[in-house]
Amino acid sequence: MRTAQSFGVHFTVKKERAKEGIASIYVVITVNKDKTLFALKRQVQVEHWNKGHGGLKPKTPDAQETNAYLDEVKFTITTYYQQLRLEGKEITPLLLKACFLGEDTEETYNLSALMDYHNETASAALTWSTLKHYAVTRRYLEKFLVAKYKTTDIRVKDIDYKFIIDFETFLRNYKPADHHQPLNNNGVMKHLIRLRKMTTLAFKLQWINRDPFKNYKFRYKKVETAFLSSAELKAIEKHEFASESLITIRDYFLFACYTGLSFVDLMNLQERNVVNGEDGEKWLKLFRQKSNEPTNIPLLPPAMAILNKYKDNPRSVIMGTIFPTITNQKVNMHLKEVAKIIGIRKTLTFGVARHTFATTITLANNVPIETVSKMMGHTKIATTQIYARVLLKKISDDMSVLKEKLKPEPKRPAERKSNVKPGTKRIS
Repeated sequence: MRTAQSFGVHFTVKKERAKEGIASIYVVITVNKDKTLFALKRQVQVEHWNKGHGGLKPKTPDAQETNAYLDEVKFTITTYYQQLRLEGKEITPLLLKACFLGEDTEETYNLSALMDYHNETASAALTWSTLKHYAVTRRYLEKFLVAKYKTTDIRVKDIDYKFIIDFETFLRNYKPADHHQPLNNNGVMKHLIRLRKMTTLAFKLQWINRDPFKNYKFRYKKVETAFLSSAELKAIEKHEFASESLITIRDYFLFACYTGLSFVDLMNLQERNVVNGEDGEKWLKLFRQKSNEPTNIPLLPPAMAILNKYKDNPRSVIMGTIFPTITNQKVNMHLKEVAKIIGIRKTLTFGVARHTFATTITLANNVPIETVSKMMGHTKIATTQIYARVLLKKISDDMSVLKEKLKPEPKRPAERKSNVKPGTKRIS
């Protein structure tokens, strides 16, 4: 196990918490860059405190007794530190605090150790992109621990309902410096779900004897993901972009609109994924990276044209892929520019492209939802039913056509009655 490289103990008082000039003494334990502090059962006059030496000024009342007590506290904590280091245990400020306070330290596991173990065991089953999301959650947890507890680690058994609520509040109020938008509700919930998966793992490993999420209720907000109409899709297809980069990104986006592929699956496409179907036409055959579900997609003419365009691209030939690779960040940046040029107010993403395939391309053209579900690589048809809202629009359009057909014919002008009796010739 990793042993500590630096260690320190000092004492302080919090003037802002003083009552009538009297404040509690806090002990501060530092191991490497981790820090924790807790109050001792000893109070002093704030004006008598020597901040530089971390004790009472020598000539003040009770200075000798109080300073001797603080020396004893420091000696006790240092002894625990040396003992734990000899035993080869991973030392944290919270562990030393537990030792000093006489709390149960037998088989104590920290959150950092749990997250490390989760990554080791899950790396074979989870994709790199999913593990990357866990790394982001870990960074948020460390920031929360620093802000709330003045440390970057905590014992797993100290994670309780209050910890979860406080972490949720921290996420909702956190203002990230690396991007403009704070986390939305569903983004907060995703971080909490990842934390729950790790605490569930700790529970199964018997590192904790209770589930801290037992009484917690996840609250999701339904989000209507955008998709393109036929007119918007055609506008993107027909526009002549001046930049080669924008043309490439437009092609990638359109290919996703006509196949339903995610960005990562599109980037992973190889020649072996293009096969001849039983109908004699070209199909895409692959396993989705996200769910590892098999996906078989007939290639529609627009998708086939884009495929042929990049088939022999030098960059893709070197990489062994159909399309030249590019980062997701650059794709999203260029898609914003595409939307601005075309005049589309929707935020274009590959999620929008997948939804367009499910709605505008397939469901709106009477492709059965079961077929769409298979092509999308969904494990549950309930996931595909999210897209079925387009059918309501189609019903409205179809009924509008029917209404036109059933409109009563306009009345013709009444013919003038003739005064001539039947059989009588009119004299001109």
